[in-house]
Amino acid sequence: MEITEVSAYEVLDSRGQPTLKALVVLSDHSMGLAIVPSGASTGKNEALELRDQDLGRFLGKGVLQACAHVNHAIQEALVGQDPFNQAKIDAILLGLDNTANLSHLGANATLGVSLAVARACSRSLHMPLYNYLGGINARILPTPMLNIINGGAHANNRLDFQEYMIMPLKFESFREALRASVEVYQHLKKMLAESHFSVGVGDEGGFAPDFKNNTEPLEWILKAIEKAGYLPGEQIALALDVASSELYSQEGRYELKSEGKVLESGGLIDYYANLLQKYPIVSIEDGLAEEDYSGWAELTQKLGHKVQLVGDDLFVTNPKLLQQGIKQHLANAILIKPNQIGTLSQTLETMRLAQKSGYACVMSHRSGESEDTFIADFSVAMNTGQIKTGAPTRGERTAKYNRLIEIEKATHGQYLGAKLFERD
Repeated sequence: MEITEVSAYEVLDSRGQPTLKALVVLSDHSMGLAIVPSGASTGKNEALELRDQDLGRFLGKGVLQACAHVNHAIQEALVGQDPFNQAKIDAILLGLDNTANLSHLGANATLGVSLAVARACSRSLHMPLYNYLGGINARILPTPMLNIINGGAHANNRLDFQEYMIMPLKFESFREALRASVEVYQHLKKMLAESHFSVGVGDEGGFAPDFKNNTEPLEWILKAIEKAGYLPGEQIALALDVASSELYSQEGRYELKSEGKVLESGGLIDYYANLLQKYPIVSIEDGLAEEDYSGWAELTQKLGHKVQLVGDDLFVTNPKLLQQGIKQHLANAILIKPNQIGTLSQTLETMRLAQKSGYACVMSHRSGESEDTFIADFSVAMNTGQIKTGAPTRGERTAKYNRLIEIEKATHGQYLGAKLFERD
């Protein structure tokens, strides 16, 4: 078996911006496709997403250069290669680029091809993607983190925090957990409409009402959980993505504009501690800025035994940065976004290191998504136990949820829910 064709072309993501769709064909005519997502709030250490910067096309956001790299240099390097040797394929891609952050070919070019190769192989073997990637051990359905209220860089409102999420815990199956989450989402929509708030949705499907401070959304979500007939904290918990690098100043302080506060790291940690006392929050993502290492160490020491602390900008799915964080005891979980690092093999390396070191892995979408459901299969393959893929609305988000329903039906897999957050 060998690769016979590699190509790419421009398509649109969920924000109406161009992105890259890769195609890989094998000698048995098996075909793999992959669409690369794109983020709005990005860490400074992420691999480079190559954009054309031609203001005459897509306001400079075109990806024709990245597609050209796939259609020429990458195709020439991969045609004739064994597609089942994913590590070698990805090593060829990295060697062909030969930069620290994939700035030559673009991480969008390398990732699209890397994922398309894996999908082509799964089809060649007539195996579901989750089985190809994870084997017979792929059996854990992830607990979803549903972003139902947007703020920060994801919305045009006063909220400093970027995402307010719900997590369904005490349910027997993924399908039942998702149903409960949808009911909460619909009750929240009805409550907002009755109070004359806008019920238009943001990039990830969450509502973006102009609440006056950062705790008001938590109160509304708790009411929506109760109206839906569920117990806050026990059946459905809360989670936050603060995206605090967006709040961080060069002076090393965090500005909460909606509350008129400017806090040092210690003050923001105390702020979180108060939130944990008042609200059933089980996970906080990017609680401090990506370069605030001393603050992260303090945050983890003080709150890490109480709540999941997820590093996104802190680690950017990079095994070297994760290893550094492990040594310094920063966070206790990592967000997994394959486009932050650029190949499937590197993503797997990061996940293995995290799981070996006792860090939870949270599979994640980006704000600019597509109908591609790779991460749904990937989360089951690697038994991450958690997935973050937006509100239960908009086709690019529901595609992942619907794929997980299909996988659950096929595998009779296990739903862990509350067991993920059992702490001392």
